Amino acid sequence: MHALLVEDDDRMAQALGTALAQHGHTVRRVGRALDALRHVREADFVLLDLGLPDLDGLELLRRLRTVCDAPLIVVTARCEERDIVQGLRAGADDYVVKPFRMAELMARIDTVRRRTGPRTAPAGGGRTGGPADSAGSAPDAGAGAGGGRPVRAGDVEVDVAGRTVTVAGAEVRLTRREFDVLAFLAARPDQVRSREEILDRIWGDAFLAASRSLDVHVAGIRAKTGRSGLVRTVHGFGYQLGQP
Repeated sequence: MHALLVEDDDRMAQALGTALAQHGHTVRRVGRALDALRHVREADFVLLDLGLPDLDGLELLRRLRTVCDAPLIVVTARCEERDIVQGLRAGADDYVVKPFRMAELMARIDTVRRRTGPRTAPAGGGRTGGPADSAGSAPDAGAGAGGGRPVRAGDVEVDVAGRTVTVAGAEVRLTRREFDVLAFLAARPDQVRSREEILDRIWGDAFLAASRSLDVHVAGIRAKTGRSGLVRTVHGFGYQLGQP
């Protein structure tokens, strides 16, 4: 597969290019927005840094989406929830915060490519049940939620058995990890789940509590459902299913 790597930092570009080549991808690296627009139609997928010298990365992302629908992952140091939500709404298929583990990024690339292609896939293709969006496979986070019955929160319905989420009757596609987090919260909507508990259950590693992985996935859930109150933040502790 041909990757377009949009990254102006030479050391990061070299590390990413090497990892992509080791996974069988050919890579074109560019460091400016104009070059990205020139070469994006050649790409099977895109890795996009937002800190470019000639144009804000979010603006470039919007322009890329007008000419290309290839899978696109933002890879950036911008870690605020506002940035993550803006990136996902601007058209990114996933959002990875630096620093990251290279194996996780490679797994996310594979997951996004499977989830977004082929273009003719049916709309109800069960994509929330796809492979995990990082190394390893997550446990069945929603097991036992409501005895297998869908859980409702406002106009949002979480069908754990069918691994689908609908908002006002329309299906919303989440990544597997995003769905697992939401299903885990929906299993006991009256309880607040600690960050460590969620990370241990979904990622299998409670010591990731200092990372932004969980926050990125929560931001993804909020952005894709359009319901900012669906996942309620309990500051200093964790998250709970909200009533949007």
